Amino acid sequence: MTTFNVKSIGKICNSNEGVYIALDKAYIPALQALEGFSHINVLWWASDFDEPTYREALETKQPYKNAPEVMGIFATRSPVRPNPIAVTVVDVLHIDMEKGMIHIPYIDAHDQTPLLDIKPYTPSIDRIETPSVPKWCSHWPKNVESSGAFDWENELIY
Repeated sequence: MTTFNVKSIGKICNSNEGVYIALDKAYIPALQALEGFSHINVLWWASDFDEPTYREALETKQPYKNAPEVMGIFATRSPVRPNPIAVTVVDVLHIDMEKGMIHIPYIDAHDQTPLLDIKPYTPSIDRIETPSVPKWCSHWPKNVESSGAFDWENELIY
């Protein structure tokens, strides 16, 4: 099996200063020309789930009310997976080039989560005009902007 050496380039923070991405000093120059993009793809390591038992999981019990009783882990957004790599598209509120901070309104990562990479969100590459989804989740919001008002608590099985 091939292994890779991946290193953190910063961290995701939830603090009194708000929610932001803090780059390690060595990576601050990589922010040049990112200004002007309204959204970015943030790749992060779900470190709270980096446990051998979680990494061995290939199936999970039904996580959503209308979903199949058993789902393959690749059919979920769960951080429990062979490699706990997560990706989230976020709004860019402000980039502080001097401090290497990207202020964002929200991300589904915990405080101090290791940051793996940042890529600009570009509609010509990242947007699918008419995506298909299974019937069990076809009633979910069609975009991120609508997801905030959606009743996710009624969808998830805890």
